[in-house]
Amino acid sequence: MRSFNLFIVAVALLFSTAAQAERIKDIASVAGVRANQLVGYGLVVGLDGTGDQTTQSPFTTQSFNSMLKQFGITVPEGVRMQMKNVAAVMIQAELPAFSKPGQTIDVTVSSISNAKSLRGGSLLMTPLKGLDGKVYAVAQGNLVVGGLSASGNDGSKITVNIPSAGRIPSGAIVERMVETNFAGGQPIVFNLHRADFSTANSLAKSINDMLGPDVARPLDAVSIMVNSPVNPAQRVDFIAMLENINVTMGEEVAKVIINSRTGTIVVGKNVRVSPVAVTHGSLTVSVAESLTVSQPNALAGGQTVVVPTSNVKADEETNPMFKFAPGANLDDIVRSVNNVGASPSDLMAILEALKESGALKAELVVI
Repeated sequence: MRSFNLFIVAVALLFSTAAQAERIKDIASVAGVRANQLVGYGLVVGLDGTGDQTTQSPFTTQSFNSMLKQFGITVPEGVRMQMKNVAAVMIQAELPAFSKPGQTIDVTVSSISNAKSLRGGSLLMTPLKGLDGKVYAVAQGNLVVGGLSASGNDGSKITVNIPSAGRIPSGAIVERMVETNFAGGQPIVFNLHRADFSTANSLAKSINDMLGPDVARPLDAVSIMVNSPVNPAQRVDFIAMLENINVTMGEEVAKVIINSRTGTIVVGKNVRVSPVAVTHGSLTVSVAESLTVSQPNALAGGQTVVVPTSNVKADEETNPMFKFAPGANLDDIVRSVNNVGASPSDLMAILEALKESGALKAELVVI
């Protein structure tokens, strides 16, 4: 019962009856103004014997030899180096919109072979490329690793967090700027984070109420086009003003979301139930096995044997039937189910049955 009460509190906090007003900057983004993902391959050196086992990851040796050649050092053929202080890694970064050459960004470094830990390592200069294959940043620096690992000679081992991945704050320098059409003089387009016709129409209306008719018009459930100044400096001021306008959000589609792995259930406030009667119980069958000794009498001439005995018992819970009145809302649903003491797993079964019967007027989403 306690876990189900927590479910009621969660629903009360997540949904309110009044329409909410949100700033444009919190619910939408300007089309074309976005981050870009970068990736690179490199080497981490300076590890304390926790690097790759080069016999199982030959690409680490190949990469190290290629790096040495750039410094005029050639490793003799047939020499197999055991570089326990080196690890091959992949580097990930996100290039924010309007990033300029010379600015720095954070990078994440992850081992791709069998290195035990990257703690104490340093990333060598690594180019970071975009989807087009061009280099947009160069990463290098000392890793910050939040995990650790320790093992003993008897095979015992302890690991805290993930020692094979780390970060380098401001570890990459931007070398190339991503071109955008922001200064091209085209109309500004706002894209909603969640598609909704009501919200798109409300956003356009809020802008027109402030700036005049026909300044903004919705294109679909996501995009709203806004006429804007051509001068780049004026466009910045214009967007800064627009993104702080409050917009009345459209109400979400009625949904019931079920997480079958954790038992979490979220019911939207617009969920309705048609008149229906529900009863829910469970049948428990228990089988107990025991051994009985069969002892013949003294004159029978038989043998003592052990005979298995099974005791089968069935218990069925008898929960009362409850009824949903016409147009039952969220409060009615929670109150009715809570009165019969249903657990979250029981509620899942009830909601699925209501959806199949057509009585649940909402989208049932199982994640």
